[in-house]
Amino acid sequence: MIRNILEQADKVDAKLAVLSKSAKKHTIMLTRKALTSESKDGENASSEDISALLEKEREEILHLQGLKKDLLEQCRDLTPADRVVLARLSNRPHITDFIDALFTDFFEQKGDHLYDEDPSIFGGIALFHGIPVTVLGHRKGSTVEENMACRFGMPCPEGYRKAMRLMGQAEKFGRPIITFIDTPGAYPGMEAEEHGQGEAIARSLAFMSHLSVPVIAVVTGEGNSGGALALSVCNRMLMLENAVYSVLSPEGFASILWKDSSRHEEACELMKLTAADLYENGIVDEVIPEPRGGAQTDPVSVYRSIEDAIARHLTPLMKMSPKEITADRHKKFRKL
Repeated sequence: MIRNILEQADKVDAKLAVLSKSAKKHTIMLTRKALTSESKDGENASSEDISALLEKEREEILHLQGLKKDLLEQCRDLTPADRVVLARLSNRPHITDFIDALFTDFFEQKGDHLYDEDPSIFGGIALFHGIPVTVLGHRKGSTVEENMACRFGMPCPEGYRKAMRLMGQAEKFGRPIITFIDTPGAYPGMEAEEHGQGEAIARSLAFMSHLSVPVIAVVTGEGNSGGALALSVCNRMLMLENAVYSVLSPEGFASILWKDSSRHEEACELMKLTAADLYENGIVDEVIPEPRGGAQTDPVSVYRSIEDAIARHLTPLMKMSPKEITADRHKKFRKL
């Protein structure tokens, strides 16, 4: 259902873009005619004709906006499988969008200082409400070329070792750490295994467990397998309403349990991978609401909600001593 609704909404958006561009052009023409008697090539139509055309375009725009609103209103009572579809949308906001919207003075840091640079982990130093923080997370990319370069957000060991380097630096200078989770899982290729994929993930889990600075994790899209967990050992976990967080993908779950990946929608129901399920079970500390149809329909409102949530949870953590912060994190995971 959700795919069909989003496809129709995209078609409406395309029509709106064309009409808006045309209406803007006709508005400029009317303004020019009002200010001067001169007309440029192609502007021989009278002001009355242009005004009538502009009015018709504005009516059509209002009609399409109402049609889109009605379409998105159908995005109620979504199934877990619907939320998986939304979590995987390529036009959802990504880590670079969140950093641009939520932080200032971002300075990217690259390389694990051991072997290589992994673009699927993106991070560096920034300011959040004037507070120096280390921010990092999975990067999927926004274009086909970026998707391929970042392996669709699936890190190699070098990515996790880079993340640990950044977090170790944050520990040294007392900077809070904010991670953004959005990955199908760690990269499963032979090269990654040869370079110690399992060891890198395990060491990241242990490393984050003992950090004495506040750690806030935000699940923004997919949060699958150890690839997500490696950046999720936190004091507070926040999750967008249509994000998912699970032991593996629904297709993988169905393949293991029933030897049939086509039963992935049934797997979504059993896995309890939605934000509501995880909040109910005490795994997630806050669910951040999204607009109807997903975060991509109104990213600005999502940025504001995430910013408010991070500030709300970071403030009390900043008042704790280093020992209290570590103990708080241990208590959270022991309770789980």
